[in-house]
Amino acid sequence: MSEVVEFSCGSCGSQIQVEAHLRTATCPYCASPAVVERPREAGRPQPDFVLAFIVPHEQALAAARRWVRRAWLAPEAFRKATVEAIRGIYVPSYLFSAATHAEYTARIGEDYTVTYTTTDSKGRTVTRTRTETEWHTLTGSYSAYVSDVVVTASRGIGNHELEGVEPFDLRALHRYSPRLLSGWIAEEASMTAEVCRELAVSEAVAEVQRRIKTMMPGDRQSDLQVSARLADISQVLMLAPVWVLPVRFADDRVVRLLVNGQTGKVFGRPPRSWVKIGALILLIVGLIVGGVLLVQR
Repeated sequence: MSEVVEFSCGSCGSQIQVEAHLRTATCPYCASPAVVERPREAGRPQPDFVLAFIVPHEQALAAARRWVRRAWLAPEAFRKATVEAIRGIYVPSYLFSAATHAEYTARIGEDYTVTYTTTDSKGRTVTRTRTETEWHTLTGSYSAYVSDVVVTASRGIGNHELEGVEPFDLRALHRYSPRLLSGWIAEEASMTAEVCRELAVSEAVAEVQRRIKTMMPGDRQSDLQVSARLADISQVLMLAPVWVLPVRFADDRVVRLLVNGQTGKVFGRPPRSWVKIGALILLIVGLIVGGVLLVQR
């Protein structure tokens, strides 16, 4: 049996029990929304910040419907599925920042042109050019501040899903207040801060690697190796606005869509119709063969 907590409805005074992982509830007697407030605990931290919903219900639903209809390579049963049961949820997330210091090595290639003479198929001397590459090793250090890394703190919403609807406009952060959650579903953090920190560190290191790669000189690069360490780590709990929609189709298969509650960006992994994919491959092959035959005429 799942853990429950009890709260008192501020409108009608009834004592209501709700599942412990929820921060909000609706009174079954008077339909009043309520926020379940709890003291700070090591295993159940209070949020520090909230990002408010901006995209309304109908706009989020319309965006989800367009996404489903435009999944051209999905089975028709999915594209024609009923898209209705969308719900706004405040998803617990950790906002992570850190100072990064990295050492790197890479092979840098500099292209240059070589001019030479040779003999063509008719025995004539011709001048031609070719491009060659001179390789050398580059080492260096890089220091920067990586901020605004957002990772999920919910076991229900995977980190790849939250990444799929990012970015969030973090300039709109509000200090946590129960009144901001009134009328919405809000989930408690179900992942520990330590586990979330590991996710955030991985993202921060990947961002450092991406930055170093983009600043590499030369015409070509290879064998980039980066060793990064983090310091001055900041990690705060926030609630991110996400519309969640499970799309149910053929034989009770379910695909979950997420819609960013600030921007309306949609993320999901649509099913694939191998019949459609096969037909598309045959069409492409046919066009290539047709083009070759046309050129040979």
